[in-house]
Amino acid sequence: MIDAVSLVRTHDILLVTMDTLRYDVARDALAAGRTPNLAAVLPGGIWEERHSPGSFTFSAHQAFFAGFLPTPARPGKHARPFALAFPGSETIGPGTCVLDAPDIVAGLAGLGYHTVCIGGVGFFNKQSPLGRVLPGLFAESHWSPALGVTDPRSTENQVSLAIEVLSRRPRDRRVFLFLNVSAIHQPNRFYLPGATADTIESHAAALAYVDAALGKLFEALRRRGPWLVVACSDHGTAYGEDGYEGHRLAHPVVWTVPYAEFLLEGTTP
Repeated sequence: MIDAVSLVRTHDILLVTMDTLRYDVARDALAAGRTPNLAAVLPGGIWEERHSPGSFTFSAHQAFFAGFLPTPARPGKHARPFALAFPGSETIGPGTCVLDAPDIVAGLAGLGYHTVCIGGVGFFNKQSPLGRVLPGLFAESHWSPALGVTDPRSTENQVSLAIEVLSRRPRDRRVFLFLNVSAIHQPNRFYLPGATADTIESHAAALAYVDAALGKLFEALRRRGPWLVVACSDHGTAYGEDGYEGHRLAHPVVWTVPYAEFLLEGTTP
């Protein structure tokens, strides 16, 4: 685990959730060379296999913002990089940044971070009271149809917006940037030429598209740098395994997700 205690206040922080990305698809795409930009930043060039605390976007992100990121998929008590102060926690270690706040967004804001949400799927669209809950945690939040699941260029649009938002912030003012990537969530068929339905193949094609767009974001982060980055999925989704379709259900392809935490050092302007 990264030593978040030593990095908070000196590093900007990015939490990027690739909504609905399955661990097996991420792993296989990486091995096949389909995600070179992620391969270049992942520790050891691999995804870590973890278990999500939620089976759909809202529940998973509520847990994330409470400090419960995906848990390593192996037995044991695993310390967390971020936690909220409450009695009896058994997963706070020496490197855990413990925040005395109701959520990590408010906790980081209390340490001087400007908090920014670049929304993606419907739980971030601010078009209903429910769609305003998660964006409402942030000082600055953005959503438009161009960032959502129906726009085939959504990740490019999200990255461009994130870079523009960061350009307005002085380099000596810390930022907590949250990006919910929507492209892998269904519908994803338009990333696979000729596809008429969402499949595990179009899911993988969407991930390859996302990887190409994230390369531009990583370059921009390095120019601003340094960054602490947590990249993960919130949950997977089923494409007919054991008769299941979709998510918000208990199946290994839904609760098993890819996870990584790493640093991006700054480059000389």
